[in-house]
Amino acid sequence: MTKPPNRWGRGAAPLGEFLAELVAPALARQGLGETSLVTDWSAIVGERIAGRCRPIEVQWPPRASRRDPDMPVAPATLVLRVEGAFALEAQHSTAVIIERVNAHLGWRCIGKVAFRQGPLDAAPRRAPKTAAPSARARELAQGYSASIEAEDLRDAVTRLGARVIDKAGRAR
Repeated sequence: MTKPPNRWGRGAAPLGEFLAELVAPALARQGLGETSLVTDWSAIVGERIAGRCRPIEVQWPPRASRRDPDMPVAPATLVLRVEGAFALEAQHSTAVIIERVNAHLGWRCIGKVAFRQGPLDAAPRRAPKTAAPSARARELAQGYSASIEAEDLRDAVTRLGARVIDKAGRAR
């Protein structure tokens, strides 16, 4: 009998490595057996569409008790949560969404898309850009970092120092 690999002994690991394993049971209950449909949604359909709609469920048609094995399997319906203002554009993009999702999954399993209007979780917002440090703060920071030999490091320390000096109000 072989010993299972020690996941905890190799140090810190990004949370993303465990995401599929942690989320898979909840997604399977929604018919989303393929976790990558959620985790890679923006790569599948593109940033423009992914920013305004998200997959919430895949509805598979009921199976007949005695189905002819030569009959093709009926395609599923992908249910998307879509922002109200984007709903009409999403309807016009249905063919593209189906094509990209099926290409990602590797077979024609999605035949229709249904939309449920509602708010999406807010995407993380980037911090607003701060103003450049003053000339006096840059001068002071250059003086403090002049003894650093590595140019890359000296430039980084100078930029950081100038921001700290400006924030502390020492350059005025």
